[in-house]
Amino acid sequence: MASADKPLLIKRYASRRLYNTETSDYVTLEDIAGFIRAGREVQIVDLKSGDDLTRQYLLQIVAEHESKGENVLPINVLTDLVRSYTTGIHSVVPQFLAASFEMLRDGQSKLLENMTNFPNPMATMPGFEAMRKQQEAFMKTMMGGLPTTWGSTGPEREEGSAGAQGELDQIKKQLADLQSKLSKL
Repeated sequence: MASADKPLLIKRYASRRLYNTETSDYVTLEDIAGFIRAGREVQIVDLKSGDDLTRQYLLQIVAEHESKGENVLPINVLTDLVRSYTTGIHSVVPQFLAASFEMLRDGQSKLLENMTNFPNPMATMPGFEAMRKQQEAFMKTMMGGLPTTWGSTGPEREEGSAGAQGELDQIKKQLADLQSKLSKL
């Protein structure tokens, strides 16, 4: 398998089918969204012309998620984006959006870092580690798979969904043990 540092090259054939050049198989838009959620950069090119179609397909992925009710972009933001194309402000919008997402990633990184590194007197409490892991899992879920700068490759990245499920089961067991201990008190 190729390095995760290079963008994953997807070729679009004349039939509009998308071909993953690393795995030599056809992929869907949802597959491409999954690669991106996993932190992989993707480049989509037209096989015949060589044109870069990445932006077009990323916009299509966003539009499909928005149309399914997975609304991330409020109406006023979408309206402002449309307006930005007809005003002189359109040159500032890309830098603003990029800076905003960078701040979001940095904030997520600092929040999780503080949860793990801050000397906390509660850390000696039984079950605290399980609660901390549960909070981390919650934050990862809430951030919707945004790439982060805070992590090494954790078990959930190395082992895939099976590793994440095992970790979740362990957290549930620790939480049940903690609840049992609390009920005895």
